[in-house]
Amino acid sequence: MNIIPNHDLIKKIDICVAACNFCASACLKEENVKMMVSCIALDLDCADICKTTGILLARDSQHAKHLLKECVEICEACAAECGQHQNDHCQACAQACTECAEACRTAA
Repeated sequence: MNIIPNHDLIKKIDICVAACNFCASACLKEENVKMMVSCIALDLDCADICKTTGILLARDSQHAKHLLKECVEICEACAAECGQHQNDHCQACAQACTECAEACRTAA
């Protein structure tokens, strides 16, 4: 029995946070880092927004609903940016962000 509210949603969010952080780190190691600047910035923003959203959901905070909408917006933007790059880490991040956005949209 799971007693944590929003457990499945928080798991999706946590996966997105990890994917975004990994993608940002991997982008920094790419040969043409300048081409990855927008991707890195969105990865970091997305990871932070999602992390905060997950924390508030775990607390069952009344303010989590507001952040769910922002989470959808930033995840969609990050997925679109990462989806433009053929690197495996970018593609994996785009997928994680898309799944997170869908889960957050449903919960919002």
